[in-house]
Amino acid sequence: MRKKSDDNLKNKYLLAGLSVFCVLLIILSFVNNDIVAPIKQVSGYIVTPVQKGINSFGTWLSGVTENFEDVETLREENESLKEQVATLTEENSLLIQDREELERLRELYDLDEQYSDYEKVGANIIAKESGNWFNLFTIDKGSDDGIQKGMNVIADGGLVGIITEVGSSWATVRAIIDDESNVSAMVFTTSDQCMVGGDLTLIDEGSLTLSRLTDADNAVHVGDKVVTSYISENYLPGILIGYISELNNDSNNLTKSGYITPVVDFRHLQEVLVILELKEYTPSSSDDSGTDSSTEDSQEDNDASESAAEGSQETESETADEDSGSGEEE
Repeated sequence: MRKKSDDNLKNKYLLAGLSVFCVLLIILSFVNNDIVAPIKQVSGYIVTPVQKGINSFGTWLSGVTENFEDVETLREENESLKEQVATLTEENSLLIQDREELERLRELYDLDEQYSDYEKVGANIIAKESGNWFNLFTIDKGSDDGIQKGMNVIADGGLVGIITEVGSSWATVRAIIDDESNVSAMVFTTSDQCMVGGDLTLIDEGSLTLSRLTDADNAVHVGDKVVTSYISENYLPGILIGYISELNNDSNNLTKSGYITPVVDFRHLQEVLVILELKEYTPSSSDDSGTDSSTEDSQEDNDASESAAEGSQETESETADEDSGSGEEE
């Protein structure tokens, strides 16, 4: 305890002595600068490097602090820019979707004007069968909107298909590319009748089948437009189906067959128009072009075969009677 007190006393004496020394130097500097010049020079050698070191350290510390502040500012700006980029990307995606939807609606509007004689209702596709193609799908309009079974569906510049089932707020559409679809059609430029059939194995190549084309004058060519026929049982006349892409003579040399490129993009359908009018069809015994149903086509072929067989039997019977008569005369 006594030693500590002695140390404190010594420190006080030292501090007092330094203070007196400093006061004396101040007084001498006022009286005569020459006397304190050597002291100033010595103190300059000692103090100046210390001051430089302190100043350098202070400058470095200030720079480090500013760098930290800059880094934090850049981090905040980066986060802000990321948010802006995300917002702009989302807005851009929405704008692209709106533009594509507008283009589709414009196409539907143009299609509506093209078939202005028919009353139509627009509908969105809400479901489809598995696969890449819209061969069988469901729309969000039904009987409450005036839709009935058998009504024609159009989109994308031409014929899509026909309504096969109807609910109060939904309806099922079978597209013309479906395997079970057959459409009575005709070549637009010549009115020559033909049949257009769906085939999901061909649609991967972008084609529909063309068969039973009557072209006696060889006036039909690749590239000609094919539309629904006026004798079609289920489809309204004059609706564009597609364009002939290939044409070949059948083995009977009476008809032709080939392929059609459909005008509708059956891979990317989203909206359609339903024509609110049913085809009025009156069957005629003189119709030789077939119907819109493969089942009915088969039935006609069977009836024709049976008639041919009966005719053959009658001819054979008549021949036998004539032979018999001749023998009796002889």
